[in-house]
Amino acid sequence: MTPQKLTSRQRLTIFVLLGASFMLAANFSILNVALPQVGEAVGLEVSGLAWVATAYALPAAGFTLLFGRIGDLYGRRRMFLGGIAVLAVASVLGGLAANPAMLLSARALQGVACAMAIPNALSLLVTSFSDEKLRARVLGINGALGAAGFTVGALVGGTIVGILGWRGAFLINVPMAILALVVTPFVIRASRATERVRLDVPGAVTVTLGLLAIAYGVTNANVYALLGGVAMLVVFWFVEKRAKAPLAAVDILVRPGVKWGIVAGLVLFAMEISLIFVMTLYLQKVLHLSPFLTGLAFGVPGLAAVAGGVLAGRFIASFGSRKVLVAGLLTQTAFTAPMVLLGMSEAWVWLVVPALFVGFFGFVAGTVAFMVTATSSVPDSQQGLATGLTTLVDEVGSTIGVPIFAAIVATQANLLDGIHLAVIVNVVGTVAAAVVIWFGLRPRRTATAPAVAEPSYESASA
Repeated sequence: MTPQKLTSRQRLTIFVLLGASFMLAANFSILNVALPQVGEAVGLEVSGLAWVATAYALPAAGFTLLFGRIGDLYGRRRMFLGGIAVLAVASVLGGLAANPAMLLSARALQGVACAMAIPNALSLLVTSFSDEKLRARVLGINGALGAAGFTVGALVGGTIVGILGWRGAFLINVPMAILALVVTPFVIRASRATERVRLDVPGAVTVTLGLLAIAYGVTNANVYALLGGVAMLVVFWFVEKRAKAPLAAVDILVRPGVKWGIVAGLVLFAMEISLIFVMTLYLQKVLHLSPFLTGLAFGVPGLAAVAGGVLAGRFIASFGSRKVLVAGLLTQTAFTAPMVLLGMSEAWVWLVVPALFVGFFGFVAGTVAFMVTATSSVPDSQQGLATGLTTLVDEVGSTIGVPIFAAIVATQANLLDGIHLAVIVNVVGTVAAAVVIWFGLRPRRTATAPAVAEPSYESASA
């Protein structure tokens, strides 16, 4: 069966929604390049620069599930447009920031905008394509553009900041956001639940507080916040089990595709983002390379991530999301393993760059497969919840990996020994996860038919 051809409206839908995702990804990495200048300009001490990332991460993780579900109930296009509008306002505020309070408020609003826009953009993408093979291709393009946004931001961020100043890292979003606000209503149809459903306020409060506490606990190594967040999520679980119209139908996690897709996403992001952190330590603290050369070392392999996103959809259409997901995990770890040999000579850069190149390819291919796996078995009425979960997995996985592996590196007196240990843990953990996920997603044959028919998480290979 050949996939359907794209209509003109679908092409415009892809352009608008993926353009917004690209903008958010590029904005994140461009601002990272500008952090030293930002801190000096607004009077933020070096020790406080971490709050520029934390102020963004807290609402981006804490509100993702909430806004994804609100989009299901009250309109995904409406929530997407709201997120883009908040991004425009936040970017103006950041561009005009004169003190730390204005800067951190702008970053927090950008995190809210991300939580509003990304899950609803993904929901609109998924529900715009009924053909599974075509949907996989579109999600592959999404993965490619996300990687491209991060890579472009890393490569040209210094140039943009050099020409426009650090405020340009904020203000560059404004014209693009305005364009999206103008075009979207003419391209993307409005949608909402067919039946009027009241928002589950107790569920919304408990899950948001729980996720905010966990995000804060992870980014600030606060055990009490972590425990409080976990406790709040337990309360959320019981609230949802008893709610007449739950914010999140917790039985969605029983679906093998959703459950194991989430596990895979957490492993993919935690391991790859932590590897980037560990290799940054190696390149700058062991080999003493400049930030510019370090950026090149990551930017060039980032191009492979773009290719991985483009090809992943085709691989999934041919082989199924389960095989591509596990192959992505194993490719990612196979090219991480040689880094256990890294030494003190700059010649080892010639191992790091090719290994990252192929590893990034596997990472993005696996990421696209995880998104297809986690969303393909979910009905359209719950796609906001499903894509909210995948976005949340991205945020949580990216957040938890760095502090965990930083602690692993710190267990060794010698930095290079700590890096070697971190690489070993990364490889062993990823291989173990790949084996478990392979068997977890194994097609199940039962003697009796299920009460409710559900699409298979391997349907892309049909």
